[in-house]
Amino acid sequence: MPVGAKIFDICFTVFVYLVAAAILIGAILFAFSTRPDKSIFGYRYYNVLTGSMSPVYNVGDMIFVKISDKGSDINVGDVITFNPSLDSDAYLTHRVTEKIENYEGTEKTCFRTKGDANDSSDSFLIEEDRVVGKVTFGIPALGSIVTFVKIRWYLIVPVIIMILIFFKLLKKYFLMGEEDDEDDQNKEDEKSEASESINTEPKEDGGAAGEDKAPDDEPKTESGEEQPKDDEAEKAVEDKAEETSDNSEA
Repeated sequence: MPVGAKIFDICFTVFVYLVAAAILIGAILFAFSTRPDKSIFGYRYYNVLTGSMSPVYNVGDMIFVKISDKGSDINVGDVITFNPSLDSDAYLTHRVTEKIENYEGTEKTCFRTKGDANDSSDSFLIEEDRVVGKVTFGIPALGSIVTFVKIRWYLIVPVIIMILIFFKLLKKYFLMGEEDDEDDQNKEDEKSEASESINTEPKEDGGAAGEDKAPDDEPKTESGEEQPKDDEAEKAVEDKAEETSDNSEA
């Protein structure tokens, strides 16, 4: 398999698992969101609705709160989620600026809080009984995503299908590019092999390539007969002259 296809398969597999995990997490959060006092493995999640804790936690983020029923576990500087009024179902998440133990002899611990983006501290004290717990971590924009899934759940399936189609088309594009590169490389290899074969082939005429043709031992006439040697030629001339002389005398 080409390198590009392998990389694409890995990315596609990771994407599918992330989508599956997001859907599963969203389903769990949706199932546990019917009552505010429910928790998942000792944690509660809340969607940030205001910017009082920005830039640490912004609107649309999701915070995860570790449930704590002891005021001794919370210190100054911690970010806590609490119910500001027993008559309300609203919850706030602010930072602890002051911890007051044994408030007015009640043996209760109270906290003064303040939003990071607010100019002043909250005008009320929070008793430890109204504290849900301490914020452990937050995930940016997850609250908005979960809210969208709750309200527009019927749009999720088409969106996932379109994303899968996009990745399929992208995979075909990468595979076509790899195939074209392989074809070009094969053609170049074939040309190179053909050129090497031509250069190493022996010549048919004159023996092997690079060998010189041996010269003939004796010179030949146009008819292919061997030329007479010098002394034989002189003797023939003398005989011819004597015959001519004899003929003249006669």
